[in-house]
Amino acid sequence: MSMSSHITELQKKHSELSDKVESFERHPSTDGLDIALMKKQKLKLKEEITRLSS
Repeated sequence: MSMSSHITELQKKHSELSDKVESFERHPSTDGLDIALMKKQKLKLKEEITRLSS
């Protein structure tokens, strides 16, 4: 897998996770811990994308 395709895949996962977080935040019955964990995963993906893009 080339570096650019790997970055593209990470960006896709980040976007999907972002959409999922937004969806969960709209429903009050969602556990705040689940949202926090997804946000943490999102941050790790963003950091990896930034690191690889540099």
